[in-house]
Amino acid sequence: MDICCFVTQLVFEKEGVYLHTNAKRSNQDTTIPGFIRIVERVSWASPIDTIFTVSSKRAVFYTKKDGEGGVEDTNFDPGYEPDWAVISTVKRDRVREHPPVKETSQWSFSLPLSELYSLRRSRFSLGRNFLVFTSRGGHPLPPLHFHRGGTRELLRALQRYIILAPSPVDGRLFLAYPHDSGALSQSFDELHLFDDGSSDLVSRFIQDPYATTFGGFSKVTNFFRGALRPPDSPFHPRGPQDHHGPHSADDEPGFELITCGVELGPKPDVTRGQPLDKWEEFLDPEGRVKDPQQIKELVFRGGITPSLRKDVWKFLLGFYPWNSTVKEREDILRMKTDEYFRMKVQWKSVSEEQEMRNSLLRGYRSLIERDVSRTDRHNTFFSGNDNPGLTLLNDVLMTYCMFNFDLGYVQGMSDLLAPLLFVTQNEVESFWCLTGFMEMVHQNFEESQEAMKQQLLQLSLLMKALDPELLDYLDSQDSGSLCFCFRWLLIWFKREFSFEDILSLWEVLWTRLPCENFHLLMAASILESQRGEFIGSDHDFNTILKHINELTMKLDLQTVLRGAEANYLQLACCKELPVKVQEVIGLYVPPSPDDETSPESESHETQQLLSQSQAGWVHGLTLLTPNPDSVVSMMQQES
Repeated sequence: MDICCFVTQLVFEKEGVYLHTNAKRSNQDTTIPGFIRIVERVSWASPIDTIFTVSSKRAVFYTKKDGEGGVEDTNFDPGYEPDWAVISTVKRDRVREHPPVKETSQWSFSLPLSELYSLRRSRFSLGRNFLVFTSRGGHPLPPLHFHRGGTRELLRALQRYIILAPSPVDGRLFLAYPHDSGALSQSFDELHLFDDGSSDLVSRFIQDPYATTFGGFSKVTNFFRGALRPPDSPFHPRGPQDHHGPHSADDEPGFELITCGVELGPKPDVTRGQPLDKWEEFLDPEGRVKDPQQIKELVFRGGITPSLRKDVWKFLLGFYPWNSTVKEREDILRMKTDEYFRMKVQWKSVSEEQEMRNSLLRGYRSLIERDVSRTDRHNTFFSGNDNPGLTLLNDVLMTYCMFNFDLGYVQGMSDLLAPLLFVTQNEVESFWCLTGFMEMVHQNFEESQEAMKQQLLQLSLLMKALDPELLDYLDSQDSGSLCFCFRWLLIWFKREFSFEDILSLWEVLWTRLPCENFHLLMAASILESQRGEFIGSDHDFNTILKHINELTMKLDLQTVLRGAEANYLQLACCKELPVKVQEVIGLYVPPSPDDETSPESESHETQQLLSQSQAGWVHGLTLLTPNPDSVVSMMQQES
């Protein structure tokens, strides 16, 4: 007589998960609330007078909440043809029949992880993010919407039992593989992902899974095209041009391995310093700045006393070279004054008749007049209808169009000029300070907006490292692109802080310390400060956008600056920081041909900042234990 016993261990559970029954039929209640679980079932048989034998299975379960939901549709239509239409049209040769997904009750299912083929994070026309599981039989399960976030936590839990290989051509598609090294080796041999096909593949995979396995995957686009076909459809052989050896993942743009998590240490405590209140003592007898780096560090730490801003800003913005003497600066001012007025005369001398035939200049003038009339009108320097400050603002912007024909004038540039004009109180000096400022941010205003897209992507990378849970929540509410931060980055928070705070903030950012993307770390600091407002809330895309816009004039600058510096120090002290993040914060230095083993070459200011941080933080990769049998299940939530 045999006795068979079962023990079920709950590995992961998440409530607030909605199953979408039919994305195309909106006339019915098509979202069903429930919860998702990953459970591990351990069974053992005990024949009389023999020892126990043990086996384990793991599955994903989804169960809907009792008493809610729509009408069951046996002919499930996932409602997103672009992603999965290929599946229904590809002829496939079945080698073996896969066991069907077990439906435990109406709109509940249980899927063994050994039968999970892929999962996709999809975005439907309804404007929400969904997670779609596909079994090895080639059938997608109903999409699941994580209303309260949690997709990243689910993926981490799945990675305890399977490998999820992300596609380099589709960042939302992940293919599932067992941790069984023999199965991996067999799969690689069948797909010819590696040129040598040597027997030490598994050992190389264990030593360096990132470079060995996924570096090979990223070179084989046909492999990922196959993800849109049923798992058992024939694999088309690669052409000769597809034969690439494995590369380091750092060489693959846009490729990210989610199975390696980096643990950050605690955020260090950061204190701000006093503003720079002395200037002459930093000059030599001829007027040269003796130590420009020291000046930058003092400004970064505490800003500048208002009475010194007019002098120091000209150095920070490149109007004067740091090593120039007093006599040389007099000559520079005279030369730049002449050059400015030559350009100003160019547009001033254009007659009305000429301007009628110059639509570009006419358009610039109209746009500038409109923006000037509404720029910082609350400031006394620009208030009133006949204020000379408005005339100077207009003239400097028109002259900049003559200086930079390619860029001309773009909305938002008046916001950058107004503080410069307010501090310098001089038309010529404010113009050349503007040109120095635009050298830093001119790409923000280019028509292609590629620089802005890149910065939003970099901000997303930072958030993924600093607060993945918050980013996951925002992504679940279609806000993962962080597009609501666009204005922050475009004009460097000009409309988020008070006018006086902006003077302090910009001089800190102009030092370019501790890295050129410190403004992105500031944006991350602001987002982190709002995590309590977002996590667990019922915010959707519109209310998130509304909340972010309402932060205007409510943020404390010094708190944000301390948070941004703490973010930098926290990331810089991580020994396993992904290369992409290192690049964002200016820490990545490509190995030189002479010394490929020296990845670190930090600047003086970075060393200064790191010396203030706490030592001994523990970082590293999350190691996963191979375990082939797992099950995903979605369970019905009890009311």
